Amino acid sequence: MTRALALLALAGLLLPAPAQGEDTIRQGYWWYRAKLDPTGTPPDEVPPAPVIPPMAELARWSPPRIAKLIADQRDYAATVLTVEAVSDFWRLEDFARRKARAFAGVTQLAMLAHPELSAKSANPMIGDARDALGAQKDAVRRAYLRSRSPEFALVMFSRTSCGYCRVQWPILQRFQEETGWQIIREDLARRPDLGVRFGVEVTPTTMVIRRNSAQRMVIANGVEAFPTLIQTAYQAVKLLSGDIRPEQFLTGAGEENGFFDALANGPVAAADPMANPGGVRP
Repeated sequence: MTRALALLALAGLLLPAPAQGEDTIRQGYWWYRAKLDPTGTPPDEVPPAPVIPPMAELARWSPPRIAKLIADQRDYAATVLTVEAVSDFWRLEDFARRKARAFAGVTQLAMLAHPELSAKSANPMIGDARDALGAQKDAVRRAYLRSRSPEFALVMFSRTSCGYCRVQWPILQRFQEETGWQIIREDLARRPDLGVRFGVEVTPTTMVIRRNSAQRMVIANGVEAFPTLIQTAYQAVKLLSGDIRPEQFLTGAGEENGFFDALANGPVAAADPMANPGGVRP
């Protein structure tokens, strides 16, 4: 028995009795007791009440600072659960709402004073104007695609077992009628080597290819609607032809150097010293 106790003591499973005045709380894995916080602060201590400044001072605070105050007041109110603490939280929320409303009001004035900052000038939001703009862009795309029909063709990779391919093919036939492009259908069930060569696994896959060139680009995986097919083919041909850069792939027809062109030189701040070296506001 003495030998067994000695082995247990060496293994650390037996601890000596605490001396007089020592902390009698035993800690460690075998006692299933959580270790105390080094500061001695209980983890569930009530947070201090945040100091809420007068609204005139709060109005000059930055949004991150206001958000932190609101979060601190929320935590405090949810802990103490007093009417006044909860009311202060909702007063702060109401202040934040009014602050946001004020920002929205100044934003609307800025858009009216500087229409170049608003997308409405480039993309009208009312029905008739928007329809007319859409028809104009569509006409630009189709004219551009017709002009490039001798250089490009569409290839659809399919399989005999692919039901979706039977849906996509008539859409490509309509594309051919509208643009004069040659369209080709390749069956990967019969020509699996083409799938390996072009990296195609999903059918239907529609690809733009450039004649007498290695240039190609996938424009649809799966079934794609005709308007989207026209739009994506237009963007792909412009990219392959070097008319746009990859950053401009979402730039629509006729939007070059405009509001939606990612590479256009947009407006700069009136107070920007680089835009106004003389230091005089325009």
